[in-house]
Amino acid sequence: MSADQILILEAAAFAASRHHGQVRKWTGEPYVTHTLEVAAIVAQVTDDVDMIVAAILHDVVEDTNTQIGEVWNRFGYEVADHVQWLTDVSKLSDGNRAIRKAMDREHIAKAPARTKTIKLADLLSNSRSILSLDEGFARIYLPEKAALLEVLTEGDLSLWQEAQEIVQQGLFKLAEKRGA
Repeated sequence: MSADQILILEAAAFAASRHHGQVRKWTGEPYVTHTLEVAAIVAQVTDDVDMIVAAILHDVVEDTNTQIGEVWNRFGYEVADHVQWLTDVSKLSDGNRAIRKAMDREHIAKAPARTKTIKLADLLSNSRSILSLDEGFARIYLPEKAALLEVLTEGDLSLWQEAQEIVQQGLFKLAEKRGA
C-alpha cells in the first residue's frame, strides 16, 4: 500500500471517528458516507492526495469539536488550509440564513481553485440527496447553490458544469410544479 493510500485511509478513519453518531438528515446513513462521497467525486477529477484527504475531512471542523490545528498536525498544512476554506465562517448569531449564506459565499469566493473543486464536489453530493429526498428544502437550497456557483467558476470545469446542470434542472422542475 502506498503512503498516499495510507493517508487516505487514516483520514477516513479520523472522519468516521469524529462524525461518529452523526447521520445524514435525509437518509439516516452515517454522516461519513457523505464525506467519502465528496472524496470519490474529487478523485474522479484529480489524483491530488491533499485534495482527496481534505474532501474526506471537509466538515470535521464545522460539524464536530475538532480544531483546525489538529487537522494540521495530523494531515499537514495543505489539507488544513483546504479544510479551513471549506469551513463555514458564519454563526447563527450573525443573522438569518440569507445573511449567513452570503458570508460563507464571500469566504469561499476567496479560496484557491483547488479548494473550490472540493466545494463543487460537496455541492454535487448534497444536491443529489436534497433534490431526491426533500423537495421542500430544495426550494430554499437551490437558489443558494445557484448563487454559490457564481463564485466557484475557478474550480474544476467538469464538476462546475455538472453542478450547474443539476441546480438549473432542479430549479426548472420546481418552477414547473409551481406552475402546474
